[in-house]
Amino acid sequence: MIKIGLLGCGNVGHIIAAHAGGIQITAVYDIIPERAEELAALCGARACTDFETFMHDEFSIVVEAASINAVRTFGEAILRSGRDIVILSVGALAEEDFREHLVGVAREVGKRIRIPSGAILGLDNLKICQVSPPRQLLLRTTKNPVSLGMDVAARTELFKGLAHDCIRQFPKNINVAVALGLAAGRDAEVELWVDPAVERNIHEVFVEGEFGDIYIRVSNVPSPDNPATSYMAALSILALLRNLENPLVVGT
Repeated sequence: MIKIGLLGCGNVGHIIAAHAGGIQITAVYDIIPERAEELAALCGARACTDFETFMHDEFSIVVEAASINAVRTFGEAILRSGRDIVILSVGALAEEDFREHLVGVAREVGKRIRIPSGAILGLDNLKICQVSPPRQLLLRTTKNPVSLGMDVAARTELFKGLAHDCIRQFPKNINVAVALGLAAGRDAEVELWVDPAVERNIHEVFVEGEFGDIYIRVSNVPSPDNPATSYMAALSILALLRNLENPLVVGT
């Protein structure tokens, strides 16, 4: 059975704990101790009040479900402890210098940084763009303004540009764009819209290249307790973990 340490005990952490069949959560850590204690009680894990205590527990993988800042603060230490890390807050890797440093550490210590598919589909086969560069790589995301804490009466474009610029303005809401770029091997173009008429988070991916044209549309159900997070994103972490030891590997 895979043993994991859970870094971040918010909405995503609760979903992981609720569906952790075949996965043992041995320790949890959050900067808010009450959150860690609550989640630990749900899954029978050890609640840790500081990062050092957390890292002394017996697990082989750390699942980050906290924040971009948590990845930047703890990512290197996790890898150097001899553990892989699963990063949900992939926006942390939008900054090239930090990304290259963290990848270099992983290579040095022989561990892996794993990025779940999150709130979209198709990341596996978009890796073909690393071999055949696309002419277009565009993500159009549409969300209800409530998920961004906004009061907007009509469909409005908030941002148009490259993913690494978008993530600076909307760090909690555009991780998908960074994951898309990492899979394809180039920065994605991004359009971020809010629309009070939509109830779900909608991600549309447009890709054009020598291999053909790709269009993917995903309409995500928001997590029950946090409309800014998609339920699919949390489930994708569980799917990644459950398949780590599967001898049959599906997808590019």
